[in-house]
Amino acid sequence: MGHSLGDALIVTAIAAAIVAYLYFKHLARQQRLDIIHKERLVAMEKGIPLPELPLDPAAVPRVPDPREPLMHGIVWTALASGAMVMLLLLWPEANNMMLWPLPLPLLFLGVGLILYYALASNRAR
Repeated sequence: MGHSLGDALIVTAIAAAIVAYLYFKHLARQQRLDIIHKERLVAMEKGIPLPELPLDPAAVPRVPDPREPLMHGIVWTALASGAMVMLLLLWPEANNMMLWPLPLPLLFLGVGLILYYALASNRAR
């Protein structure tokens, strides 16, 4: 299945939009830093002491959600179960029947996360 010129134009346009967004974001940050620098130079000429300013504001640490393992476990379990059903129903040929267990590690990951949530929430009580 080959790709057409239209596909290439779409990918190029999306890539150009991403590069333009990053460029304008960088340009806005640079302009902000230039304004801060000019203001600080004027303040130093007048003899006004200024505290040091961080270039980027510090991120406020957020409290981790205790239900996060449960949410991830449900998603991984649903994804793996759906993949196993899809492999069983859509490809019933004899040579592809051995593909259905491929998502089992993801299923075990999801079940393990759900069990971890259950055990950790019981221990916290």
